[in-house]
Amino acid sequence: MNRPKVIVSRKWPEEVEGRMQELFDVQLNKTDTPLTAVQMQAALQGADAFCPTVSDNVSAEVLSVDNLHARIIGSYGVGFNHIDLEAAKSRGLVVTNTPQVLTDCTADLAMTLLLMTARRAGEGERHVRNKEWRGWRPTHMMGAKVTGKTLGLIGMGRIARAMAQRAFHGFGMKIIFTDPYPPPDEVVNALQAQARASIDEVLQEADFVSLHCPGGKETWHLLNAERLALMKPGAFLINSARGDVIDQAALIEALDQGVIAGAGLDVYEGEPAVPEQLLSMQNVVLLPHLGSASRETRVAMGMRVVDNLQAFFKGEAPRDRVA
Repeated sequence: MNRPKVIVSRKWPEEVEGRMQELFDVQLNKTDTPLTAVQMQAALQGADAFCPTVSDNVSAEVLSVDNLHARIIGSYGVGFNHIDLEAAKSRGLVVTNTPQVLTDCTADLAMTLLLMTARRAGEGERHVRNKEWRGWRPTHMMGAKVTGKTLGLIGMGRIARAMAQRAFHGFGMKIIFTDPYPPPDEVVNALQAQARASIDEVLQEADFVSLHCPGGKETWHLLNAERLALMKPGAFLINSARGDVIDQAALIEALDQGVIAGAGLDVYEGEPAVPEQLLSMQNVVLLPHLGSASRETRVAMGMRVVDNLQAFFKGEAPRDRVA
């Protein structure tokens, strides 16, 4: 019996690639060079399954390819705004993602950004590496205290809840949140969390604001100049969600003018490009989209793709179907 043909867009952890080779007729990307739109179209024409990552723009144009052969897109990542879901549906394609397995790892990273921004850790490390440090003194690089402060969460899904657990139990932070689909009462009560009716209310009250909402049309530039102006002058903005949730130009202006104290960013609009203004700012911590970047998590994500593909090719419903 012929094995399903699967094309993978980027290099994946070797454990996952080995498993895929056992199960499928798989074409791997050994050079880890991003595929062009034309190459993605060729993959959709030549394989039963195409496996992109969150950095691949599987647009309506890509999906409009003639002689479509693929039946499923098994995406590597929890986000799926890089795929035009309506176009995929119109072509009869099933789309899956990899939720749950990266929750803790991404929450760890969001908390890392919060701590680094508050305590000026990125700036401090550069200070030492550049051999500029002249010893301890009472007023040197004073940052912001974290323990007991208010953490505002925009979105209260799995990752936000995991971050809230770290903040509440580890640092005694007060948790406030807003979400159109709030979590069960037992989750809220365990964190002594308080719901707010709007994003604006969270922004006005929080000392740290962490974004945990999906990307896409509905949340594009959700944090714009008007909303950034609602934040406290001493507040910090953390983004481990999607880059296009923030209007980067407005954020740069807010940071430059002291509208907010700082930001910790793991994602960017139009990444991997990062604006030069952000690169030059000392009150910003910049990470290269490391939210899920632990070996255990990246392997688990890949295995989740494998599970979805196996279920599909057996005629079963993939558990992580998003379209």
